[in-house]
Amino acid sequence: MTPEPARPERRWPPSERCPSCRLPSNRLSSAWCRWARRRSNLLSSVRLPSATPHPRPRLRPQPRDRGQASVEFLGFLPVLLVVVLAAVQLGLAGYVAAQARTGARAAARTAARAEPATDPVAAGHASMSDWVARRAEVVSDAGGSDAASATVRVPIPSVIPGIESFGPVEKSATMPRDEPAP
Repeated sequence: MTPEPARPERRWPPSERCPSCRLPSNRLSSAWCRWARRRSNLLSSVRLPSATPHPRPRLRPQPRDRGQASVEFLGFLPVLLVVVLAAVQLGLAGYVAAQARTGARAAARTAARAEPATDPVAAGHASMSDWVARRAEVVSDAGGSDAASATVRVPIPSVIPGIESFGPVEKSATMPRDEPAP
Protein backbone atom coordinates (compact mmCIF):
# COMPACT_ATOMS: atom_id res chain seq x y z
CA MET A 1 0.00 0.00 0.00
CA THR A 2 1.20 3.38 -0.89
CA PRO A 3 0.62 6.15 1.55
CA GLU A 4 -1.80 8.85 0.57
CA PRO A 5 -0.23 12.10 -0.50
CA ALA A 6 -0.61 14.79 2.12
CA ARG A 7 -3.30 17.25 1.28
CA PRO A 8 -2.62 20.89 2.02
CA GLU A 9 -4.80 22.08 4.87
CA ARG A 10 -7.31 24.67 3.89
CA ARG A 11 -7.64 27.71 6.13
CA TRP A 12 -11.01 29.35 5.88
CA PRO A 13 -11.24 33.12 5.92
CA PRO A 14 -13.36 34.43 8.81
CA SER A 15 -16.21 35.22 6.43
CA GLU A 16 -16.70 31.55 5.52
CA ARG A 17 -18.48 28.98 7.61
CA CYS A 18 -17.00 25.81 8.96
CA PRO A 19 -18.27 22.79 6.96
CA SER A 20 -18.60 20.66 10.10
CA CYS A 21 -20.50 22.94 12.42
CA ARG A 22 -21.87 25.53 9.98
CA LEU A 23 -20.82 28.35 12.31
CA PRO A 24 -18.46 31.16 11.35
CA SER A 25 -15.01 29.71 11.64
CA ASN A 26 -12.14 31.09 13.61
CA ARG A 27 -8.81 29.55 14.55
CA LEU A 28 -10.09 27.61 17.54
CA SER A 29 -13.24 26.25 15.93
CA SER A 30 -11.53 25.36 12.67
CA ALA A 31 -8.74 23.58 14.57
CA TRP A 32 -11.33 21.59 16.48
CA CYS A 33 -13.18 20.78 13.29
CA ARG A 34 -9.98 19.62 11.59
CA TRP A 35 -9.27 17.35 14.57
CA ALA A 36 -12.81 15.96 14.44
CA ARG A 37 -12.57 15.28 10.70
CA ARG A 38 -9.20 13.56 11.10
CA ARG A 39 -10.55 11.43 13.88
CA SER A 40 -13.66 10.51 11.91
CA ASN A 41 -11.46 9.61 8.90
CA LEU A 42 -9.30 7.38 11.09
CA LEU A 43 -12.29 5.77 12.73
CA SER A 44 -14.49 5.65 9.67
CA SER A 45 -16.58 2.88 11.16
CA VAL A 46 -17.25 4.93 14.29
CA ARG A 47 -19.38 7.97 13.73
CA LEU A 48 -19.17 10.86 16.11
CA PRO A 49 -22.56 11.70 17.62
CA SER A 50 -22.34 15.32 16.62
CA ALA A 51 -19.42 16.89 14.89
CA THR A 52 -20.33 20.34 16.15
CA PRO A 53 -17.64 21.94 18.28
CA HIS A 54 -20.01 24.57 19.59
CA PRO A 55 -23.07 23.51 21.57
CA ARG A 56 -26.09 25.29 20.21
CA PRO A 57 -27.71 27.45 22.89
CA ARG A 58 -31.37 27.06 23.75
CA LEU A 59 -33.09 30.02 22.26
CA ARG A 60 -36.34 29.84 24.21
CA PRO A 61 -37.01 28.64 27.73
CA GLN A 62 -39.22 25.67 28.34
CA PRO A 63 -42.97 26.43 28.39
CA ARG A 64 -43.20 25.86 32.14
CA ASP A 65 -40.80 28.78 32.81
CA ARG A 66 -42.64 31.33 30.71
CA GLY A 67 -43.83 34.37 32.69
CA GLN A 68 -41.92 33.52 35.85
CA ALA A 69 -39.67 36.59 35.65
CA SER A 70 -42.62 38.95 35.34
CA VAL A 71 -44.30 37.38 38.39
CA GLU A 72 -41.08 37.75 40.39
CA PHE A 73 -40.79 41.37 39.27
CA LEU A 74 -44.36 42.10 40.35
CA GLY A 75 -43.59 40.63 43.76
CA PHE A 76 -40.48 42.78 44.11
CA LEU A 77 -42.04 45.98 42.74
CA PRO A 78 -43.60 47.21 46.05
CA VAL A 79 -40.28 46.81 47.85
CA LEU A 80 -38.52 48.68 45.07
CA LEU A 81 -41.05 51.53 45.20
CA VAL A 82 -40.70 51.89 48.99
CA VAL A 83 -36.91 52.06 48.70
CA VAL A 84 -37.08 54.66 45.91
CA LEU A 85 -39.61 56.81 47.81
CA ALA A 86 -37.49 56.61 50.97
CA ALA A 87 -34.39 57.71 49.05
CA VAL A 88 -36.24 60.64 47.46
CA GLN A 89 -37.69 61.65 50.84
CA LEU A 90 -34.24 61.53 52.45
CA GLY A 91 -32.78 63.66 49.66
CA LEU A 92 -35.63 66.17 49.99
CA ALA A 93 -35.07 66.42 53.76
CA GLY A 94 -31.36 67.06 53.20
CA TYR A 95 -32.09 69.72 50.60
CA VAL A 96 -34.56 71.52 52.87
CA ALA A 97 -32.04 71.43 55.74
CA ALA A 98 -29.32 72.92 53.51
CA GLN A 99 -31.67 75.65 52.32
CA ALA A 100 -32.66 76.47 55.92
CA ARG A 101 -29.00 76.72 56.90
CA THR A 102 -28.32 79.05 53.95
CA GLY A 103 -31.30 81.24 54.87
CA ALA A 104 -30.22 81.48 58.52
CA ARG A 105 -26.67 82.49 57.56
CA ALA A 106 -27.90 85.13 55.11
CA ALA A 107 -30.34 86.61 57.63
CA ALA A 108 -27.71 86.70 60.41
CA ARG A 109 -25.10 88.24 58.10
CA THR A 110 -27.54 90.96 57.04
CA ALA A 111 -28.52 91.69 60.65
CA ALA A 112 -24.86 91.97 61.66
CA ARG A 113 -24.01 94.63 59.07
CA ALA A 114 -23.26 98.15 60.28
CA GLU A 115 -25.63 99.83 57.84
CA PRO A 116 -29.08 98.23 58.15
CA ALA A 117 -30.17 98.96 54.59
CA THR A 118 -31.95 95.61 54.04
CA ASP A 119 -34.30 93.58 56.16
CA PRO A 120 -32.67 90.38 57.53
CA VAL A 121 -35.93 88.43 57.15
CA ALA A 122 -36.15 89.43 53.47
CA ALA A 123 -32.50 88.48 52.95
CA GLY A 124 -33.15 85.06 54.52
CA HIS A 125 -36.11 84.44 52.22
CA ALA A 126 -34.20 85.68 49.16
CA SER A 127 -31.31 83.27 49.73
CA MET A 128 -33.54 80.15 49.63
CA SER A 129 -35.32 78.45 46.73
CA ASP A 130 -38.78 79.83 45.98
CA TRP A 131 -40.76 76.78 47.05
CA VAL A 132 -38.75 76.44 50.29
CA ALA A 133 -38.93 80.20 51.04
CA ARG A 134 -42.74 80.16 50.76
CA ARG A 135 -42.92 77.65 53.61
CA ALA A 136 -40.05 79.10 55.67
CA GLU A 137 -40.36 81.10 58.87
CA VAL A 138 -37.37 83.41 59.39
CA VAL A 139 -36.77 85.07 62.78
CA SER A 140 -33.94 87.56 63.18
CA ASP A 141 -32.67 88.39 66.65
CA ALA A 142 -30.64 91.57 67.09
CA GLY A 143 -29.11 90.00 70.17
CA GLY A 144 -26.34 91.73 72.06
CA SER A 145 -24.03 94.41 70.86
CA ASP A 146 -21.35 92.02 69.57
CA ALA A 147 -23.37 89.43 67.55
CA ALA A 148 -26.59 88.98 65.59
CA SER A 149 -28.41 85.69 65.11
CA ALA A 150 -31.20 84.32 62.94
CA THR A 151 -33.30 81.17 63.04
CA VAL A 152 -35.10 79.57 60.09
CA ARG A 153 -37.79 76.93 60.50
CA VAL A 154 -39.01 75.03 57.41
CA PRO A 155 -41.43 72.07 57.35
CA ILE A 156 -40.16 69.07 55.37
CA PRO A 157 -42.64 68.27 52.58
CA SER A 158 -43.59 64.66 51.94
CA VAL A 159 -43.46 62.71 48.71
CA ILE A 160 -45.48 59.88 50.27
CA PRO A 161 -49.21 60.23 49.60
CA GLY A 162 -51.32 60.73 52.72
CA ILE A 163 -48.54 62.22 54.84
CA GLU A 164 -48.53 66.01 54.86
CA SER A 165 -45.19 66.76 56.52
CA PHE A 166 -42.31 65.03 58.26
CA GLY A 167 -41.86 67.81 60.80
CA PRO A 168 -39.83 70.99 60.65
CA VAL A 169 -36.14 71.61 60.18
CA GLU A 170 -34.77 74.39 62.36
CA LYS A 171 -31.37 75.95 61.68
CA SER A 172 -29.70 78.88 63.47
CA ALA A 173 -26.72 81.06 62.65
CA THR A 174 -24.84 83.72 64.59
CA MET A 175 -22.58 86.33 62.99
CA PRO A 176 -20.32 88.91 64.66
CA ARG A 177 -21.33 92.52 64.16
CA ASP A 178 -19.30 94.75 61.84
CA GLU A 179 -17.27 97.46 63.43
CA PRO A 180 -18.72 100.86 62.49
CA ALA A 181 -16.51 102.88 60.19
CA PRO A 182 -14.84 105.87 61.95
